[in-house]
Amino acid sequence: MKKKLKNLVLFTSLSVCGIHLLNKFLTFTATIRELLKTELGYYYEWRFGKIYYTKQGKGSPLLLIHDLTTGSSSYEWNELISKLSENHTVYAIDLLGCGRSDKPNLTYTNFLYVQLISDFIKNIIGHKTDVLVTGDSSPLVVTACSNDETLFNKVVMINPTSLYKLNEIPSKRTKTLKLLIETPILGTLLYNIYALKTNVENKFVEKYFFNPFKVTDAHINTYYEASNLGNAKYLFASIKGRYTNMNIIHALKNINHSLFIIGGSDEEDIKTTIDNYSYYNPSIESYIIPKTKHLPHFESPKGILEQIEIFLE
Repeated sequence: MKKKLKNLVLFTSLSVCGIHLLNKFLTFTATIRELLKTELGYYYEWRFGKIYYTKQGKGSPLLLIHDLTTGSSSYEWNELISKLSENHTVYAIDLLGCGRSDKPNLTYTNFLYVQLISDFIKNIIGHKTDVLVTGDSSPLVVTACSNDETLFNKVVMINPTSLYKLNEIPSKRTKTLKLLIETPILGTLLYNIYALKTNVENKFVEKYFFNPFKVTDAHINTYYEASNLGNAKYLFASIKGRYTNMNIIHALKNINHSLFIIGGSDEEDIKTTIDNYSYYNPSIESYIIPKTKHLPHFESPKGILEQIEIFLE
């Protein structure tokens, strides 16, 4: 009996050690290229961690906020920043838990990001600003705008999250899943499987791009690196736990600012999403970019730039 117990302990120890080494290897191979460089950027010392950002150009301030996924970063705006900086002072940030910003072990909530966006505008930009935002980060900007209208001018949302999804609140099941992902060894392995390069590539081909032949190695490798840089699993755990969701209907009704939604023609349910947003705020303008999906600013940067400049003027 003692021999069996001893063998079980030995087997368990070796398994844990093996998984730990595998986790280290996966992280090392994902980040070895160092594609997300920091030399051209700055760090904002926020209360919950350092926030990486870049500043380019001259003119009225414009804040670029990427989608809220573990693979997202300000790299998302690479096709637009140079042109936008001709007429604007462009700030592009990596949200807490993403890209080159800190990734502390905490619960990432919607209100955490609302406060981050507001504090960044107050302390770094220092002026009322226009905002360009994507996907799951759009509700954060809507809420921040509703909370303090003095910080925002015009807001452009690219494929914002549907109001139906935002109503999905944490449940007993999602809370348990969050705790599992946050465990040191097994949770890290589960996250590393999710963040495998093949899975990142599948996202681009199936969800992000209308034309898969436009997906480049740079897109995949940069998102793959961002997904594995630091402890990105904590944001992933909070997203899976539904802590980043929020009901924004009251905020939509409350906003008097100019809002503009740009949708990809083949983004899932985008027309319904636009209709729902417009129902609660009839002043919202919208435009659909043909032959694009979730990231039209990668697939059709000229089309996006044209619409943005018309709206911001």
